[in-house]
Amino acid sequence: MKLSGESLMGKQGYGIDPERLNDYAEQVCELAAEGTQVGIVIGGGNIFRGLSGAQKGFDRVKGDQMGMLATVINSLALQSALQAKGQKVRVLTSVRMEPVGEFFSKDKALRLLNKGNVVIMAGGTGNPYFTTDTASALRAIEIEADIMFKGTRVDGIYTADPEKDKTATKFETITYDEILSRGLKIMDLTAITMCKENKMPIYVFNMDEKGNLARVIRGEKIGTLVEP
Repeated sequence: MKLSGESLMGKQGYGIDPERLNDYAEQVCELAAEGTQVGIVIGGGNIFRGLSGAQKGFDRVKGDQMGMLATVINSLALQSALQAKGQKVRVLTSVRMEPVGEFFSKDKALRLLNKGNVVIMAGGTGNPYFTTDTASALRAIEIEADIMFKGTRVDGIYTADPEKDKTATKFETITYDEILSRGLKIMDLTAITMCKENKMPIYVFNMDEKGNLARVIRGEKIGTLVEP
């Protein structure tokens, strides 16, 4: 599951909104309690975004590294919220930073998932020039997930940005190729291409509405399914 760092801001406009964090933790715990194995990648846009930093004069590589660290901060916050609710959870990082988190490996992630842990995979891919969208696609493929959920503040994929274009219409299903041909910005091109090549379905939905994650698992069509 890819969670938006920007959504963690809630009503604050910056940083981590405790209420939104708690909502996310409750929804993840509900999912895990039903026996679903959950791996999570969370963005860092509520703290720092490397590309926007580069536009303001930061070196792009340093900016992306700062963004990676922002994802670690968010991951630790979510880990703490989950632990407070009694959920077993571990943070794995793409770069070594013990004891903040353990170094990511596929085998370790699968062992933890099989033991009932929620696994939060922090630090992006560990490389500059790659977004957390790409990191979530990569991790979903690595841990052999059945599907990748993208929790956003919009309830699916539209013909245009619904926050800017009131005539935009929503897709119930869409193919990878149609996303690419229409130039839709739901995820970056690298992430979409990776999912297409590895036949990883994506479900895009509004995670900010409490209870939506459980609705998705129950099969309610509240978002958009991306498939071949």
